Amino acid sequence: MSRQFMYESPGIPELLEEWLAWASDPDGQSPGHMEFLSVVEEEPEKGWSAILATLQDRRHEPYLGKVAAGPLEDLLSHHGSEFIDRIGAEAKIDRRLAWMLSILYQGNITDSVWERVQLATKDIGPDNA
Repeated sequence: MSRQFMYESPGIPELLEEWLAWASDPDGQSPGHMEFLSVVEEEPEKGWSAILATLQDRRHEPYLGKVAAGPLEDLLSHHGSEFIDRIGAEAKIDRRLAWMLSILYQGNITDSVWERVQLATKDIGPDNA
């Protein structure tokens, strides 16, 4: 008889605590970065909620560039067509999110999604957040 082990991702508060531990000490032992990326890829709605939660918690302010270059970029790479409308609408409201979009590299983001990212950030530069 074989056993199947199911991975259960942490809740958003726990996920963000682990991620914050990693972001503030990337040489430490916290699995927070990889867990956040895994949630974004496998549970994109939860990942988007977690990205938004980083914008609500001031402790994440110094690390928003890392959120952009990691979880946000991965969300757009893996699920961009599903989320770009919401991300663009939120970026109009929250200039920090618009700034986060402005510092991304296209990488694996599709051309059509990347064009929408560029439109959402046309009035924002890396120094204008």
